[in-house]
Amino acid sequence: MSILKRSISIALSTILVLGLTACSGKSEDKNSEEVIKESSSSHYPVTITTYNYEKEPVEITFEKEPESVVAVYQNSIETMLALGLEDKIKLAAGLDHDVKDEYKEAFSKINYSKEFTPDKETVIMSQPDFILSWYSLFADKNLGDVDYWHENGTNTYMSLNSGAASDRTVENEITDILNLGKIFNVEEKAQALVDEINKGIDSVVSKVNNQDKQTTLIIEYMDGQIYTYGAKTLGGDMISKLGGELLNPDGGNISEEDLVKLNPDSIFVVYMDRSDETVAQGEVDKVLENPALASLDAVKNKRVNSIALGEMYSSGIRTIDGINTFANGLYPQLNK
Repeated sequence: MSILKRSISIALSTILVLGLTACSGKSEDKNSEEVIKESSSSHYPVTITTYNYEKEPVEITFEKEPESVVAVYQNSIETMLALGLEDKIKLAAGLDHDVKDEYKEAFSKINYSKEFTPDKETVIMSQPDFILSWYSLFADKNLGDVDYWHENGTNTYMSLNSGAASDRTVENEITDILNLGKIFNVEEKAQALVDEINKGIDSVVSKVNNQDKQTTLIIEYMDGQIYTYGAKTLGGDMISKLGGELLNPDGGNISEEDLVKLNPDSIFVVYMDRSDETVAQGEVDKVLENPALASLDAVKNKRVNSIALGEMYSSGIRTIDGINTFANGLYPQLNK
């Protein structure tokens, strides 16, 4: 074979190989896209149990991943952000606290309403296919019961500890996160969040296991009254897991005189700061600077602590933060 013919033959072979490689690459890309689509389609339909305003269980089915979400209140927004679903949020509202630092960049990209609790007309205008919120949002004065939304093609999900479940527990927070993982086909991310929370709780509980039992109260100042969170609240469940004794376990309003009689070792005062950094200390000072409460051991020993509402009421991804706050207040000796 001449040198010229041999060169032409090699060149043609090279072109053929490159062409096949290119075709193979396109085929692989196409197959990869098809695998993703098949994986998504095989995940749905997904059926989840939620609740109506009568606190009755309601099954809802998702034929596909929600694309236009209205997320109202702290844990609804932050759980969506933690799962990397900010692009699905059409409208968000109702933050009691700034979102956690690690989610601020994602939060900056979503449409956040200045209206703390959006009205029904505003939500309808958003054309959602999914509403994620608390039990209270579905009262008649707000969005109305869930059947209206379901009949009009919009699925809903109530945070269990916002009022849908009778006993409010840490386990309910775990269930909420896992359910959202199923709804949005991000189960691995949801499980990773849950594993991190459970690992953190186990670590804290192991540290306080051998400590002397401490008595405590979780209070919130509401309309001039002292409201106490009882044993069946999420805060109460957290205290129980940490080996503490929650006084006034039935919860409800108490007087200053009753508070003095109970005389807990420590007190936790609930606050909502709405971006005002002075609020937490201001709520604590309502106890510390009240002459009528000066005889309290918690006041004398400076064991009056603030706790963010978002850490102990429908806490979502802040669940471990709530556990840590309670542990540090119950057992301050562990911080030394």
